[in-house]
Amino acid sequence: MSHRADVTTIERVAGRLYEAIHDDAEERACDDLPGDACRVVPGNVLWNVTSGAFTKLGEQLANPGTVLPWVLGAVGAPAAFIGMLVPVKDAGSLLPQLAVAGRIRTAPRRAPWWVWSAAAQVVALTLMALAVASLSGVVAGLVVVAALAAFSVASGVGSVAFKDVMAKTVPKGERGRVLALRATIGGLLGVAAGLFVRGSVDAAEARWPYVLILGTAALAFAVGAAAFARVRESDGHTAGGRDALAEARAGVRFLRKQSAFRAFVVARALLLALPLAVPFITLFGQSNVDPSLGSLGVFVIANALAATVSSPFWGRFADLSSHRTMAVAGALGALAVVYALAIGNAPDAWRSALSYAPAFVLAGVAHGGVRLGRKTYLVDGPPARERPTYVAIANTSIGAATVVGAAVGAMAGWLGSGGILVVFGACIALGAVLAWRLPPASEMVVDDEA
Repeated sequence: MSHRADVTTIERVAGRLYEAIHDDAEERACDDLPGDACRVVPGNVLWNVTSGAFTKLGEQLANPGTVLPWVLGAVGAPAAFIGMLVPVKDAGSLLPQLAVAGRIRTAPRRAPWWVWSAAAQVVALTLMALAVASLSGVVAGLVVVAALAAFSVASGVGSVAFKDVMAKTVPKGERGRVLALRATIGGLLGVAAGLFVRGSVDAAEARWPYVLILGTAALAFAVGAAAFARVRESDGHTAGGRDALAEARAGVRFLRKQSAFRAFVVARALLLALPLAVPFITLFGQSNVDPSLGSLGVFVIANALAATVSSPFWGRFADLSSHRTMAVAGALGALAVVYALAIGNAPDAWRSALSYAPAFVLAGVAHGGVRLGRKTYLVDGPPARERPTYVAIANTSIGAATVVGAAVGAMAGWLGSGGILVVFGACIALGAVLAWRLPPASEMVVDDEA
């Protein structure tokens, strides 16, 4: 009896949550969903959002651009390890995807792949926490970076599976709002986490706050995995499974023949300059505005607030026009870089942490919009049976672009943080223009047989 009551409560919560994102003026269009998937959409949205909120929290607590540099500093790891964090994260999550996409295609249900990937991320984060608690110096740096590499590879596998599950369980036209709700709730949790970080890490030299942060990130991913395991997914296409080499050839063929898809990959590669620019916005501000801008708690809170405030808007915009969402968000990202450069070169009376803060907020809002726009575009655009390959070749290409971006960042000693921001700002602006010129997601693939 109590079990049935629990089920009824969950169904009631799922229904209310779905009503919050579903426009009453719209009929639920489930033509693009397989089988009887429409009947379980509210429940799937509940578990999808729950999973996403907790994994977003985990990602913020183990962010390689903000949190992990402080972790490595706390254990006395050499500075070289800090420079490896973002490239290892991006390359690890993006480059190997073609190797697993063919295998994922042979599975009628792809949600278990995401769940096992999240479980692997729990193990990786736990190893990081143990390393911080018990190791120091070079050894601690090696373990943390190795665990980050494992975390990133698992993230890449999950990314291929997630987009396919999303397309099979949430109707087109509502996916952007579901992604936005995940980010919003995760952002609210991140604000609370940031307040804790600001009150403990920033005021303490002990390691325990970092161990607690990473342990909480592992717990968040465990909750996310448990929630996603409840998603009810219909069987999908399994024909045409390919080995890694054949999958790579197929992906290259799509890039060569599908001009709109190729343009999307180029635009996304240029917009990659936005997250790469954020550390240099910090460095430029520390050098030219206020040395205290590196406060870890401030970073976590600013990123979380940006996601919380902007995600609902970006989600609805992405459902209307995902490529225009990328473009407008990219324009905001370019504006963030221009604003940072302007304040950094303004008269002394105008330069302060408060006047510089909008650069961080604009960059965070813009990054959220680019992510929601390109995820929605890549879920809605490809044909169902080839979606894993499209996702994998796109992400692998971006992984290669990340290496190039990291090489540009390595020139900071020669160009300075301001010079790097000029380069990245130009790339972001060009990416926004190319994104604006993309066709709608429904027209990305000209011929399903290509």
